[in-house]
Amino acid sequence: MREKRAVWAELFFSFMKIGLFTFGGGYAMLPVIREACVEQKGWLTDDEMMDVAVIAESTPGPIAINCATYVGYKLAGMAGAVIATLGIVLPSFMIIYGLSMFLDSVMEHPLVIKAFLGIKAAVGLLILDAGLAMLKKMPRKKQPRGIAACAFAAMLLANIFSLRVSSIALMLLSALVGLTVFIAGGAPDGKGGVQQ
Repeated sequence: MREKRAVWAELFFSFMKIGLFTFGGGYAMLPVIREACVEQKGWLTDDEMMDVAVIAESTPGPIAINCATYVGYKLAGMAGAVIATLGIVLPSFMIIYGLSMFLDSVMEHPLVIKAFLGIKAAVGLLILDAGLAMLKKMPRKKQPRGIAACAFAAMLLANIFSLRVSSIALMLLSALVGLTVFIAGGAPDGKGGVQQ
C-alpha cells in the first residue's frame, strides 16, 4: 500500500508541476510532459509518447489531460488515471477561479498585457518544439514523412489563404491515406506494421 501511495504522490505532484508552470494549452505542454515522462521519470519511451500524443489528440478532451490520464492509468490503474488528471487540472482550475474574481481589473493592467504578449511568443515556440521533437522521432521512411509534409503544406496553405480546414478532418484524411498505403502494400511483419 505504501508503494501505491508513493506512485500516486509522484504522479500527482509531477503533473501538478506541469499544470502549474506550463502556459499555452495542450500542445505547449507536450514537450514538458515528454521531458517529465520520458527523460526524467522513464514512465514512457519516445515511441509510446508519440503514440500517446496521437491518441490524445484523436480522442475528446484536451490533449494534455488525455496524456496525463493515460500515463496515470499505465502506472497505477484507474486510481492513477484520476490522480494524474487531478494533478494537471487542479492548478489551472485554481488560477482561473482566482483570476475570474478580478479578471476585468487584472486584464486591463499594462504589465499583464505585456506579460501575455511575451507568453504568446513563448507558446508558439513550445508548440514548434513539440512538433519538431515528434518529427525527429518519426520513422525515417518515405510514407510517414510524405504524409506529414502534405499535412503541413495543407495547413500552411489554409492559413495563408484564410481557409477553414479542420485539423480533425486533416488527421482523419492522413490516417486514411496511411491505412490505404498500408493495405495496398501488404502488411509487413512486426508490431504496428513496422518491420523489425
